[in-house]
Amino acid sequence: MKQNCKTRMSAGIRRFFVLLFLATFFVTGTFAASGEKTLAFKYKKGDNYRVLSTVNEDVKVNGRLHHRAEIINRVSARITDVDKKGRGFNEATFMTTENSRATDSNGMLTYGEEYESKYWRDARGIFEIGTEYFMPVVRDVPSLPEKPVKIGDTWTANGHEAHDLRRSFANNEPFIVPFTAQYQYLRDEEGVSSDSTHAKKTFQVLSVKYSLFYESPVPENAYELTDDFPVTTMGYSNQTIWWDNEKGQIDHYTEDFRIVMETYLGNQFDFTGKAHAEVTDFERTATDAHLAEVLEKVKELDLEDVSVTKSEKGLTISVENIQFKPDSAILMPSEKLKIKKIAKIIEKYPNDLLISGHTALAGTPESCQQLSEERADSVAQYLMQLGVRDKYHMFTQGFGARIPIASNATEAGKAKNRRVEITILDK
Repeated sequence: MKQNCKTRMSAGIRRFFVLLFLATFFVTGTFAASGEKTLAFKYKKGDNYRVLSTVNEDVKVNGRLHHRAEIINRVSARITDVDKKGRGFNEATFMTTENSRATDSNGMLTYGEEYESKYWRDARGIFEIGTEYFMPVVRDVPSLPEKPVKIGDTWTANGHEAHDLRRSFANNEPFIVPFTAQYQYLRDEEGVSSDSTHAKKTFQVLSVKYSLFYESPVPENAYELTDDFPVTTMGYSNQTIWWDNEKGQIDHYTEDFRIVMETYLGNQFDFTGKAHAEVTDFERTATDAHLAEVLEKVKELDLEDVSVTKSEKGLTISVENIQFKPDSAILMPSEKLKIKKIAKIIEKYPNDLLISGHTALAGTPESCQQLSEERADSVAQYLMQLGVRDKYHMFTQGFGARIPIASNATEAGKAKNRRVEITILDK
């Protein structure tokens, strides 16, 4: 059962891509009386947005605390179409990573598993999404009212959670849990936007609350089944949204929640915690113009063994022949100077960073993998010390010797393969 608990928790944490899937620009012309506002998502083809949520969660299994975790969820998306009804077509990449609080709290966040999803969302926030997509988990929240509203107004709307239970309960489609959410327009509040402009804004503060109680249909052949499956799902979510009606998107939100799932074989999984998230627009960096700009900076700063490439994931600065103390992840002083110069280039771009470590083919696959992870972490830690990003906007990944860019048969080839790549993330 212990192994099943872990996979269930991994599925459970993905519910926290809540509220997150937004864009900018589709003008609605609904008339509003004095003091009233028409709240609407606004979409513009070609817009990009990024959502980063942090969840602090306690997980209990059968009444006992299993672990406490900090979970980071990241989504990056692009609006690739806007139809005549004003709906935006989102092409999104979701990533989640979990750090147990029992681990070193100063460690960097590893880049987790990715999920692709495509869906329409209208001006009210209602989704149209195929059953092949398991992300986002919480859908149709917020559902904005069709009529203008003023401070103090309330409304209700249906929504649903779509849980990914493939690993733990062998569900091949999202496990749908319906609910009815209660909304209230609480107040207007002055604040600073979450995006890179940090502009002063007037936000519309919305309350969203819903309870869950859902009894799953029990298969007729349940007595023949050896796999467990959910029978009752219950809980609650209390959310506060800071809405930017000028942009037609959420700026940030907070949530406290509890989800309890009881299974056919008598197990109980209990997820309780708090979450907060920020939503930002960003400019894609993997363009010819940005590539030329960064290459010029590399030349200007006289950076040796540094190359720049663009890919689907973003713009990557590769530091080849990177020097550490022998068989360690401790950067040599010369490499710190090089990283410090690269930091000056990166500062211009507010996007999240992915630091990837690679080794030459030497030693066992396991030792190469560990060393690549440690070296990626070392470079990320140094970038954080320089103030380039905090730990919640920078992720690490190790590839061992699995992705060589040159032959390991020569010392020159090994030097090229011994590298750390810094990717300014577009997705």
